[in-house]
Amino acid sequence: MENQRSALLVMDLQNGIVSRFAQSDEVLAPFPKAVAAARQAKMPVIYVRVAFREGYPEVSARNKSFAAIAGRGGMTEGDAATQIHASVAPRQDEPIVTKRRVSAFAGSDLDVILRARRIDTLVLCGIATSGVVLSTVREAADMDFGLIVLSDACLDADPEVHRVLVEMVFPRQADVLCVDEWIATLT
Repeated sequence: MENQRSALLVMDLQNGIVSRFAQSDEVLAPFPKAVAAARQAKMPVIYVRVAFREGYPEVSARNKSFAAIAGRGGMTEGDAATQIHASVAPRQDEPIVTKRRVSAFAGSDLDVILRARRIDTLVLCGIATSGVVLSTVREAADMDFGLIVLSDACLDADPEVHRVLVEMVFPRQADVLCVDEWIATLT
């Protein structure tokens, strides 16, 4: 793998999402391990978070998930829930991309950052497997990115949904590796 043409995307590892999906530090352990390995290999690390503007101008009443968030409040750009979790704290030179939908690309400037850096391969980790990871795999594959999904650095509320995605769905469009397998490929 050519490290300078690849980027690790750390998706939705933000306080409000981690608190709902990760009930122990043990399940989070693969995430900082992947970040440390990418940094060691001089691979760009890009963080992606979901957040909304005050007043939720980007949320449609027809969007069931996001309309519910707008209805109860929170998840705005400055809210503590939308800040990157301390276990994978970004460095000053690592961009934080704010998206407005499920996919890392939807409503964000991620594509601009990737093109500027001539990135052609994405290594994906995030929460949830059936949310941001699935949506980003689909969109990135349609954009002709090479894809790697770090299976143990993805979490989902439903273990069976996670298993089906990483074993049966993602392999159609991505290489699926655990973090240790991926680290072994780094040059």
